[in-house]
Amino acid sequence: MTYLVLMLGRLYENQECSAARALELVGERWSLLILRDAMFRNYTRFLQFQKSLGIAPNILAKRLEDFVAAGLMEHRQPGVSGGQADYLLTQKGLELKPVIMTLTAWGDKWVRPGPIVFRNGADDQPIELQLRLAGGNTPVDVADVVARRR
Repeated sequence: MTYLVLMLGRLYENQECSAARALELVGERWSLLILRDAMFRNYTRFLQFQKSLGIAPNILAKRLEDFVAAGLMEHRQPGVSGGQADYLLTQKGLELKPVIMTLTAWGDKWVRPGPIVFRNGADDQPIELQLRLAGGNTPVDVADVVARRR
């Protein structure tokens, strides 16, 4: 692990690779689990995240602060009547949903099946993520995908 730190440095933000730059935003320990709870459990409150994950308060506060700074979440202060602040996913944060779903499907297949099945909220039909050609419905096998420069 030290070798990677020496090669890449401590931050990925200067990397040309979009995946590396995305990891700069969501690659810290706990980050994807916090986002998962916001996306699929509709958690918005600090104590909900903390209770669900058992995460230290200082680490959770830092992750939420980082998400707000990156535009993945919005921090809404409680109204005049008191209450608790909310952390709400922005569109930018919501668009990570397929990433969480894909990682979950990979974990179900290659690590151990978990208790979650993704379904369409409108009709309860199962959801399946699929690679397909842009602009159409032709499926593409993952082994056939290559990366090219823009």
